[in-house]
Amino acid sequence: MIAVLLPPTLGAATRLPDLHRRLPEVGAGAVRPEVGGDELPPHAARYVARASLEINRLVATDAPTALVAEGDAGPLLGAVGAAQRAAHRPVFGYVLVDAFLPQPGSADRAGLMRSQSPEGGAVPPGADSGAPLPGEPPAYRTELLPVAADWPDAPCAYLLTDPAFAHVARLAGMRGWTVRETDPDGAAAALAELLVGLRGMS
Repeated sequence: MIAVLLPPTLGAATRLPDLHRRLPEVGAGAVRPEVGGDELPPHAARYVARASLEINRLVATDAPTALVAEGDAGPLLGAVGAAQRAAHRPVFGYVLVDAFLPQPGSADRAGLMRSQSPEGGAVPPGADSGAPLPGEPPAYRTELLPVAADWPDAPCAYLLTDPAFAHVARLAGMRGWTVRETDPDGAAAALAELLVGLRGMS
């Protein structure tokens, strides 16, 4: 069982830097792909392509795999999962960590923020208008994100370590997903528990 820890987009720092080292301590294998190149448009498509190449390089095709997405990688999880199906790699589950949810139909990041965080808790000032944040490319928040019409094709869960994403976690719960809330120090144990549960459901 391998957890592929998909990092935030645009090379943003993970808020859980020790997760890939701590997961084996609690019984789950983990890899953290290095995904880059998405600073140029089309940002989302470049991220999905590079992440998929890295997963192919790091994970055996027959290894039971869970995809774990943090931050702005969350809405791309369905597209990355579709690429794994195309590569005949079994994905037994998906976990989003402090991330907005993939959404059916064409959506952009600004639209996801408006619809999934109506209270604005998880939205940096101005980001829901489509304006780029400092350091972001101009059209990053307004490009249409790739969708996978048949996603999710495996059980899903949500790990909440940042209270700003509490409303998004509630939406995940309304979808019937398992939701766990913890602080960053407890993230590895909570994620391992979610992975075992997802594996048992697949």
